[in-house]
Amino acid sequence: MSELATTLGRNIREKRKKNGFSQDAFALAAGIDRSYIGRVERGEVNITVEKLYEIAAVLQCEPTSLLPAQNTL
Repeated sequence: MSELATTLGRNIREKRKKNGFSQDAFALAAGIDRSYIGRVERGEVNITVEKLYEIAAVLQCEPTSLLPAQNTL
């Protein structure tokens, strides 16, 4: 797992929880398999830019807000 994927996944999980989504509800709203969301949140996969934008749309945030700060990598 890369540090980037791990930090991105953690940021997505935090934002999802702040928005009151369970992992199942979030996956359904995003049209993404729940097991894939779990893998993303654990930093086990590198997501595409397209998936990042889809996730950000459901979370009602800018995709860049989910990315780690450059100095944290």
